[in-house]
Amino acid sequence: MAEMTVQLVAVERRLWSGTATSVVAQTTEGEIGVLPGHEPMLGQLVEGGVVRIRTTDGELVTAAVYGGFLSVTGSAVSVLAEDAELSDEIDVEQARSAAKDSDDLQRGRALAALRAAGHSA
Repeated sequence: MAEMTVQLVAVERRLWSGTATSVVAQTTEGEIGVLPGHEPMLGQLVEGGVVRIRTTDGELVTAAVYGGFLSVTGSAVSVLAEDAELSDEIDVEQARSAAKDSDDLQRGRALAALRAAGHSA
């Protein structure tokens, strides 16, 4: 099975790193899927997007990301987010409340968090 090294980092911390078979991210150019051997590229992540990483163990790592960049080389992918939350860290009820009662920026972050956690507003 082909694999690539992936790291998901935010300014404050490393959220995940390891080997994966695919990465899907939302960029300003649209959603992009990356498989091992992908052409090198640099993409800007959307504010309030979701990144999904399929690990070589078959697990799915999902995160809400808030800005940043996606860097792809021949054998590695780096998701360099300004801020990010893993799906299992998200307080769904708090995100639902923020999606209803916040300004546009916070509402966008809350909606991304809900999508990453597999919920809707």
